[in-house]
Order: sequence, then C-alpha cells, then structure tokens
Amino acid sequence: MIRVSWFFLWGLLVGSWNAQAQPAARPRAVVGIMVDQMRMEYLSRFESKLGEHGFKRLMREGFTLRNAHYNYMPTVTGPGHASVYTGTTPAVHGIIGNEFFDKVSKKMVNCVEDPAHKPIGSEGGNGDVSPWRLLSTTITDELKLFTQKRAKVISMSIKDRGAVLPGGHMADAAYWYDSKTGRFITSTYYMNQLPTWVDQFNKQNKADAYLNQPWTTTFPPDQYVESGPDASPYERKFSGKPVSAFPYNLKEMRAKNGNFDLLVYTPFSNDYLTEFATKAITEEKLGADEITDFLCLSYSTPDILGHAVGPNAVEIEDMYIKLDKNIEQLLTTLDKTVGVGNYTVFLTADHAVADVPQYLKDQRIPAGTLNAENLKVRLADFLAAHYPGKKLIENISNEQIFLNHQAFSDEPRKAGVDLLIVKELIGQFLMDTEGVHTYFTESQLRQSDFAEGGIKGSVVRGFHHKRSGDLAVVLEPGWFASGWVQGTTHGAPWTYDTHVPILWFGKGIPSGSSVRYYAITDIAPTLSMLLGIKLPNGCSGQPIEELFQK
Repeated sequence: MIRVSWFFLWGLLVGSWNAQAQPAARPRAVVGIMVDQMRMEYLSRFESKLGEHGFKRLMREGFTLRNAHYNYMPTVTGPGHASVYTGTTPAVHGIIGNEFFDKVSKKMVNCVEDPAHKPIGSEGGNGDVSPWRLLSTTITDELKLFTQKRAKVISMSIKDRGAVLPGGHMADAAYWYDSKTGRFITSTYYMNQLPTWVDQFNKQNKADAYLNQPWTTTFPPDQYVESGPDASPYERKFSGKPVSAFPYNLKEMRAKNGNFDLLVYTPFSNDYLTEFATKAITEEKLGADEITDFLCLSYSTPDILGHAVGPNAVEIEDMYIKLDKNIEQLLTTLDKTVGVGNYTVFLTADHAVADVPQYLKDQRIPAGTLNAENLKVRLADFLAAHYPGKKLIENISNEQIFLNHQAFSDEPRKAGVDLLIVKELIGQFLMDTEGVHTYFTESQLRQSDFAEGGIKGSVVRGFHHKRSGDLAVVLEPGWFASGWVQGTTHGAPWTYDTHVPILWFGKGIPSGSSVRYYAITDIAPTLSMLLGIKLPNGCSGQPIEELFQK
C-alpha cells in the first residue's frame, strides 16, 4: 500500500495554485506606435495593397479593436498623444490643444513649449520644449517608477509634441525632427549633449539623400482605385508644381518648399524615422534584459500630408503602402534583437480625419466652414450693442470662447450677473449662426458627470476648468472653424475624427478581434495590467478585458 503524505499533497496543491496565480513574465520591451491622423478604415480600404508582414501581421497574429474611439474633443495631436499614454483626457491631463490660450500670459502657447529649456543638436531648432504642461503621469512614467528608473524609455517623432508627451516626465530621451538641419534633436530637459550614436546617425545626412530622389508610386498609378483621381482640385499644390500629382521630383522642388521641411510631406520621412528607431533599439540595447524597456514611436507625416491633400488622395494611399513596409522593418528588427515573443506592440492613432469639406459639398453632403476670426468680429459687434465700449471677448481658439473678465464690473455681484447675461447672449448668437450644432458654458460642464454620454460628454472630458474657456462650441458634422477649400483637418467629436485603430501584438496578446466599443484611454490601463504596474495617476480608462480572457 502506498502512503501519500498530506504535506506532499498540500505542496502540490499550493505549487499548482502559485503557478496559476503568478503573472506571466513581463515583455522585455513595449513598443507604442502612433500613426498621426490614421483612420481605422484605411486598413480595409488599402488592404489589397498591403504586404503580409506589416499591418496584416499585427492583425493576423495579434488582437484588433475595430470600434475604438476618442471620447473627447478636440481630437488633435497633442491631446491625443497625452491621452493614450496617461489613460485619461484633457479634463485631467491638461493638454487641451496643440496650442491654446494661456489665461496668465494672455497669449497662445504650444502644449510642450518651455522657455526654461534650450535645443540640443541645433542652435536654432525647436528645442525649447518639455512635458511640464502635462499634469498627470504617463504609463512610461509609471514604468520608470516601478523599476526604480532602471527601465529605459526612449521616445521619438517628427513632431516635438509627438515625442515629448508619450515619453512622459521621466523619459531617458525624446527626439524629434529639426526642419532647419534635417537632423534629430532634443532639449536640455533630457540631456546636455546628444549621445554619440545620435551624432553619428545625424552626420550621415540621410534627410538630404532622401530629398535628392523622386517620390513615385509603389504600383502603377492606374491601380490606385481605392482613392480618387491623382490630379484633384481638392488638394493643395506644392510651390513650383502646377498640379498635385505623381511623380514628385523632390530634388527640384526642395528649394521652393522649405528645403528640409519638404521631407515631412513625403513617405521618406517615415523611412527616416524608422531607421532612427531601429538604430535606437540596437544602440540603446532596448529589451536586452529582464527589465522592460519602452520605445515610443510616432509617425507624424501621415497627418502633415493628410492636411494638405485629404484622405481620398493617391498620395495618402501610397504613403500607407510604404508605411506598411516600415512597420515590417520595425517588427523584423524587434524579432532579431529582442526576440520573437519577447516584446509587446500596440499601434493606434492620435485622431482620425474628415473628408475635404469642399469635396463633401460638391457631393451634396452637408458641410461648411466657419471662419474663427470673422466670427470673433461679428460676435464683438453683436455684444457691443448691449455693452458699448467694452471688449468682452479675449480669445477664440480650439472651439472655445474666452471672455475678458477684466471688462466686467468691480462689484462682484454685478459682475457675476453681467457674466451670466453675456454668456446667454453669446449662446443666442451662436445658435443663430449657421454651422453651430450646440454650445456649453463652463458652469454647465463643471456640473456635469465625467462619464456623461453623447456629445456633451465628449466636451466635458476635453474641458479643463482652469485652462479652458468660458464657453465651448460644437460645430455641425462636416463643418470646420477655418476655410478648407483644399486639404482638410480634424478636431471634432464626430466619428470621422474619433474612430481610430488599436492593434495589439506580441507577448501576452491573444489573436482575434472585437467590434465592442473601446475608448482610447483604455490603452494605458491595459498596459498597466500586462506589466503588473501602477495605473497612471489620473487614469480614467479601463483595461481591455478581452485581452485577458483565456
């Protein structure tokens, strides 16, 4: 007869429980990829032109969220990058626009502008920046805190804000493109001189080489049936080029189009950033040990070109075909250096984009433009009839109206009454203005719940009560606060600007897809659960449960 010790059985039971309870080993590296101005529909519209090892690999082997949205307005770059990495919205993290009116200095400020710092790598470059205006921690900050700063966080983009905000407050380095020199630079917030490998990379003058070659289509032009005609009246033209159509002789064009600035309108900018990213992976030894490192990568050119030509242009389709190869190159590098199955990737966008308004109008779809400066003049004239001699409007920007509080009475009670009256008058004016959908006052938004649904909820979550204006304005679908006859923009709470892809891939990620609604703020808490680290301190999103279901 075989006797089995109860201690032995208990040990087996506890061992089995521990094996199930212990979290899976963390990935050696996390790579966050932001594609500026990417619509979810591009993945299906351009599907036949994409290869098998870029976007399709992410979707085939990973998990695709097909119904992911931004849950606030304004849907623009700075707030988008901040929201993905903080897991919350402008109401909490404070980045309410790319540029916004500062109530203290009484001027427009860039969301990463910081006069306390200077550029490193280019004396006249846009390097006086830092993340100091970001009011909450990022997932990258939390990783640094969790690992006692042993994790390495490197962030890079063509745009400064696309690099600075994802890297958070504790990044080891953030780099962005300097259009004066064609090189990658940083600021004194991060370091006092560029690392040797960055210097050596810059000295290769790759931007110059890229601009000395033509941009031609990947496939014969007549095969781009997923887009509109190549020569389109809805696209802005480059200086010296009478029509916006292929091919683009960049060597001839660069002198009349800002020289190195021209690069950011071409897919070679994405090539350049990808080369820089792969160099960073190897030189910084990202993912080389058991301590998770984080690479933040933001492709800005799809947005820069998208503003100029709109989402229906052959140029945009060809850019995504070429970007697909960049994604493949990045994954191949990670496979070789970090190892297949040792890293986790997420890919998303900071916002989507609207169709060119003039194009919509020509197709008999309701659309239009509302000139902000013209609106300011008309509104001032309207208020002057009720409050003659007083300048009541201080600023109109980001679909918000800032009142000049100094213009009201010194007597608190009368000033308060006048302020309420002025807001009501402005509301009447706005609702009589073509293209305005609705408006909300600051007090209405302050009394609303953060979880409010619908359009009002989007405004609530995008409204920071210390930094935002006295009224928030929402335009009708298809309407924009500027004159876009050629090219387009974004920023609205409507689905054409909110609907973006979220692709998950790699270690800890099952294969599959979902059409369930998810907010962009769910990315950071999902990463917190995957890494077993603290949530960003202002986080309002929730982990994506479907990624954790066995």
